[in-house]
Amino acid sequence: MGILSRFKDIMSANINALLDKAEDPEKMIDQCLRNLTSDLVEVKKETAAVMAQETAAKRDLDQCNEQINKMQSYAIKAVEAGNDADAKQFLAEKAALTTKLASYQTTYNVAVENSKKMREMHDKLTNDIKEIELRKETIKSKLAVAKAQEHVNKLTSSVATANNSIASFEKYEALANKKLDEANAMAELNASEQTNTIKDLTNKYAVDADVDAELAALKASLGQLETATEGGEAEAAPATEAADEE
Repeated sequence: MGILSRFKDIMSANINALLDKAEDPEKMIDQCLRNLTSDLVEVKKETAAVMAQETAAKRDLDQCNEQINKMQSYAIKAVEAGNDADAKQFLAEKAALTTKLASYQTTYNVAVENSKKMREMHDKLTNDIKEIELRKETIKSKLAVAKAQEHVNKLTSSVATANNSIASFEKYEALANKKLDEANAMAELNASEQTNTIKDLTNKYAVDADVDAELAALKASLGQLETATEGGEAEAAPATEAADEE
């Protein structure tokens, strides 16, 4: 029987350890259930066959023992009846049945051992299936929570990325404002320099005009002074002459 050749593997399989090490527990649970269910179907079928073999072997063994006991009883009766020849035949049949009995006993022992193994596998597979069924919902609930947490983490990461983008935008906005302020300041300085240049030129010519006016006034003043001086000298001459005459 093929399933019996897998007895050690099935009995040594640790379902919990297998699930704990699984990279994808949800898929592993479904796969384990499919495998165990398939094995259980086969185990049930072969367990029934082994149990039938055990029953048949037990029946053959019991019948052989019964025949041996009968041959012994008949041999005793034949001896008591003084029929030694009949007694020998019964004893010969008893000997042949006793030889068969050993074979029947061996067959029955093997059937009992196989039946025991099949029951052990049946019980283990049944318990493994129950264990997985119990853990299935728990594990799937944990996986659902984990997936929800991963989704939240992604959203949190997206928010953080958005915040970084906003921060970068604000940084670039501040830089743009700085550039604009610098450009406006430079324009203001350029305008100021142009105004100052015009003002300086105006002041230059305004000063020259004042100088010209002052120069004209000075010339006029000097001209009046010369005229006044010449008139004084003309009037003074006669007085000198009068003094000489005296």
